[in-house]
Amino acid sequence: MNVALASLPAEPGRENEDFAAAAAGAAVLLDGAGVAGAETGCTHGIAWFSSTLGGLLLSSITAHPARPLADCLADSIRVVRSLHEASCDLTYRASPTSTVVAVRIGAGALEYLVLGDSTLLLADQDGKATAITDQRLDEVGKRLRGPVDELPTGSPEHAAALARYRDALTGLRNRPGGFWIAGPDPQAAEHALTGVAPLDSLKSMTLLSDGATRLVDSFDLITWDGMLTILSSSGPDELVRQVREAEASDPVGRRWPRGKTRDDATALHWVL
Repeated sequence: MNVALASLPAEPGRENEDFAAAAAGAAVLLDGAGVAGAETGCTHGIAWFSSTLGGLLLSSITAHPARPLADCLADSIRVVRSLHEASCDLTYRASPTSTVVAVRIGAGALEYLVLGDSTLLLADQDGKATAITDQRLDEVGKRLRGPVDELPTGSPEHAAALARYRDALTGLRNRPGGFWIAGPDPQAAEHALTGVAPLDSLKSMTLLSDGATRLVDSFDLITWDGMLTILSSSGPDELVRQVREAEASDPVGRRWPRGKTRDDATALHWVL
């Protein structure tokens, strides 16, 4: 395996709620989430949730190569729930959640799973990029976030509008007509996007948290093919550096309205 990984927290010294790891023939990436400014109901926290779920999922998909990825995710969610349901309030609306991207190489094929707004970027042998993203969270968000985007990022008014937006978003989590994400309920795994790609058609794959895809889907500075060029020539460290550079050029979100000036950013680039 030829894997390169870059990951930075939103702020220096702050806990990184992203998690990414690779094992022989498999990789996972999770982007932990909660409700900003709200107690999670979990004494362990969001970073613990994403890293614990990610580690269990990677173990499951490698130990059980014939078991569908969605079933492995459901099993892993059940285990995480059992680890803290006695000490934490998992019925609380702001209980920790996480996006999930998982890939596994089988007999001549790549299996993949995507849940939430993280992205799997596949490159074919000609270098053309195909992005696989669960759009349901973005679609719900676009209906709700207008008042947030009208205000300067980091202002008290923006923070209040963002809290209202996230509260409304939480009410649509893991519900029909809303969006699906890994949390306390293993049934969310049933709603993940899954598929298979012929292995001989692929040159590389990249697992990306939404903090690392901002150059494409939030800032519109490059295309997916352009991102692939950065990854192929300079690696994920350079991609994250360019994300941070763009964020710093617009600290109050006037050019690119967004919930956070900076976000945890993680990219795992796997060359086949």
